[in-house]
Amino acid sequence: MIVPSLRLLLLPLRAPLLLVLVGVAVYIGTSWRLTEPEARGLLGLLGWVWSLDALHTLVVVVVCCMPVRLLRAITGLMATSQVVTLVLTLLIATLTALYLLRLEVLSRVLILGSAVLLARVDLARVRVVPSPLALSFGFGLLVLVSGGAGRWLVSRG
Repeated sequence: MIVPSLRLLLLPLRAPLLLVLVGVAVYIGTSWRLTEPEARGLLGLLGWVWSLDALHTLVVVVVCCMPVRLLRAITGLMATSQVVTLVLTLLIATLTALYLLRLEVLSRVLILGSAVLLARVDLARVRVVPSPLALSFGFGLLVLVSGGAGRWLVSRG
């Protein structure tokens, strides 16, 4: 019981890009906006967890942690015909780009996605390869907590 806990605590020293991911998440958390007045306690915590910025962050983490599963699902749909492939690809790319540009979060999404992918590579380098669902949950929790810390730092200052 103690040895696995110690290995988990030493993981940021073995895979330092996890610390980069935490730093990026803290920085991104400083720019999170809330749509409602900030509340105290559990209500305030749920306010930033369910904010649009936090949900964008979770979507980026899930897409970067489970690319094989997502690509299999999309490939199965696209295998029906080349026309469906072209239309679906253009639709996804255009709508996603317009949405991200409209919200002015494209740069944050690209930076966070890069940090998540680099952390995955670093974990693979030290031979720590959890299942995609566990990795997605772990990175999502890490990014949300770090983003909340960044939000807390801004609210105190």
